Amino acid sequence: MEPGGRRRQQQQQRRLQELRREATQYYQDHRVPQRMEEALNALFPQRPADLYGELANYFSKFSKAPVICKLVGRKVLDGVGQPTLEVEIYCTVKNYEKRICSTVMSSHSQIPENALPETTEADEKERNDSVNTAVEWVNESLNMMLRGLKPTDQCKVDKILGEYFTKKVEEKKEVQKQEEEEEEEATLALTSCTPSATSLPGKKKSAKPGKKVAVAERPIPPAEPAESVLRGSVAIGGTSLAVAKAGAAVSRIPLYLHIALLKCDQDSLKEMTLPLPMVTLLNCEKISPAKLRLVKEVMLIPPVQLSLKQGIERVLDIQKEMMRLLQPPGEAPSSQVADSKKGRAHNTGKKAPPRALKRISHLGCLITGCDNLEQPLLLMQTVCNNIGLELGTDMYVAINCAAHELMDYLKGKYEILTGTFKSPDEMVDVYVELINKFPFIIALIDPLRKEDRQQWSNICCALGSKCYLIAEDAATYISKLKTDQNINVPMCSGVVLKYINETKVSDLIEVTGLLDGQRHITILGSPDGESSDDSLVDLAVGLGARFIKLGGLSRGERVTKYNRLLAIEEELAKNRTLREANLEFIAFAEESQPEKQLSDVLPPPKQDSLPPQLSQPALQVHSLPAQHADLGHPN
Repeated sequence: MEPGGRRRQQQQQRRLQELRREATQYYQDHRVPQRMEEALNALFPQRPADLYGELANYFSKFSKAPVICKLVGRKVLDGVGQPTLEVEIYCTVKNYEKRICSTVMSSHSQIPENALPETTEADEKERNDSVNTAVEWVNESLNMMLRGLKPTDQCKVDKILGEYFTKKVEEKKEVQKQEEEEEEEATLALTSCTPSATSLPGKKKSAKPGKKVAVAERPIPPAEPAESVLRGSVAIGGTSLAVAKAGAAVSRIPLYLHIALLKCDQDSLKEMTLPLPMVTLLNCEKISPAKLRLVKEVMLIPPVQLSLKQGIERVLDIQKEMMRLLQPPGEAPSSQVADSKKGRAHNTGKKAPPRALKRISHLGCLITGCDNLEQPLLLMQTVCNNIGLELGTDMYVAINCAAHELMDYLKGKYEILTGTFKSPDEMVDVYVELINKFPFIIALIDPLRKEDRQQWSNICCALGSKCYLIAEDAATYISKLKTDQNINVPMCSGVVLKYINETKVSDLIEVTGLLDGQRHITILGSPDGESSDDSLVDLAVGLGARFIKLGGLSRGERVTKYNRLLAIEEELAKNRTLREANLEFIAFAEESQPEKQLSDVLPPPKQDSLPPQLSQPALQVHSLPAQHADLGHPN
């Protein structure tokens, strides 16, 4: 061999030896030989059928934690055909990019049912623009900002999302300020070129003498302006929830358990409680020819000595009987239709198809109209009696009044029936009479506007020990509920929380903690434009909500959530971690003065600074009345 060839061979050998030393050092630094020996020693006695699969499982616990590598936002449709946002999370898992999960946000609108067509069209356009902006935020800014973060670090992710949203709000304010300044300059330029109105000939128009101006009989608090929604804000809520789902997925635990662990420590999570479902049975149209306007939804709450599955089956029995009673005149009942086709069914070997019900609300329930306040409740009693059930024992009722949609601001009164008006004080008397006559009603949602705070206090004092007085529209958005460690709502038993817009998972955890500390109950509510995403159920279970309001049992996007709730009940029962709930109504101290009742909306004083005789709470918890004594939760 030539000298040149020998030198090249020696260099290659030296290079190979150097690589071997580097490889040995590299693997020793990562303890690979030691862990390989441990794995082989541990698996040999087991002699697994899939040896390499078990080796992969063994070494996977030493791999790096997954980190977010990509966010994908896209525009999709919700359950009522409205545009909404979907957010997908991709993570780097064991050196590979992997799609972990996605979430679809529910759409929410503040437009009432009886809004003008122009208002509805403007709202639809704004919603479409907002979703387009949200998709842009997710695919560009948020995609870059969250890259490299662990999906299990929810607090850090939500902090970044909150800061980004605040920045966008400030940018919008700057744009609005600049537009206002430009408008003022244009106005000044126009007025400087136009003769003054006072120099023009002519007489001033004055009010005609003797003409009366319509005024309210008694001044009422004006309606608070609608909460402004920043275009694109749904990107914040969608991303936060998608990250929470990804965190649960990479931790290999259910989302409800992941949320519960974010809210409290693991030692206090030996057992969990399911929220009670508020199942909407009737949607009373406020724009129908019928006279009743006060009731928007009639909901059923199963008694909790039943399992959730048994309760849902009982609600379905009631719904079936209700459909039979609401059969339009002139049509044969479904049983008669089946009998008339009996011969044909026997010939074909198939059952006659059930009659399709045409009047189904977007809430997933039956639509009807009534002429007075008692009619839907008497109808409920008739339905339950027909199938051998007793309201107040075998089933309970909740009513969504949606009173904010009924105020006539010229009269200063609520139009509870067509042509029948009641003042805010008279509304309290209406509800007291209603609950006394129908004691199976255990919850009223939005019985008054949020501005009628004094009447909220009055109704709580009068009925707080008999039923829940719940604020839904009367509560503001979650991000604006907090006021110096207090809850900024009228005096009430609890609040319906909706996961919409810029709401983050951390916001829900914080607000529900405040509600728990102030003896308010938490209800997780489904927005009008619901999607097929069932994460809301996991949120309700993980946050320890008392109730969950999902709508009816007749639309797929809502039934999906009930199925998820049933699956969680089965899982908790199997693991023996289903805890019995202790439901109690809150009796608001009637001797409290109006000034002291503001403690529900003002920051509480420090207990150390109060005299002993004034340091007692303004709320007292009473045991349930006899007719509600079974409102615990099943084992």
